[in-house]
Amino acid sequence: MADSRVGLYLIAYDIANPKRLSRVHSILKQQGLPLQYSVFTVVIKRKALIKLLNSISERINPAKDDIRCYRLPECCDVKTLGRQFFPKDVMLFNNGINQLFNE
Repeated sequence: MADSRVGLYLIAYDIANPKRLSRVHSILKQQGLPLQYSVFTVVIKRKALIKLLNSISERINPAKDDIRCYRLPECCDVKTLGRQFFPKDVMLFNNGINQLFNE
């Protein structure tokens, strides 16, 4: 992926210490959209993503914490089950086309 192109990423974490957990959660809240407490989607350019992950890596204990970052495809089919985080009227936009999140 080119550094100037925007990508969609899923970032999830499992952090053992409440203080480190709070710091990482705060960083991701500034950059992304929370799907669940420890799962975020982030729309970001590659250089900014590397900077974000470096910032997170400075605040965790790699022996005890786990951070995962997955690049999502531009077009994907999403199914949801159970109670959703977003109200039914929340809409997401992809390539200028709006789609209901909970379809």
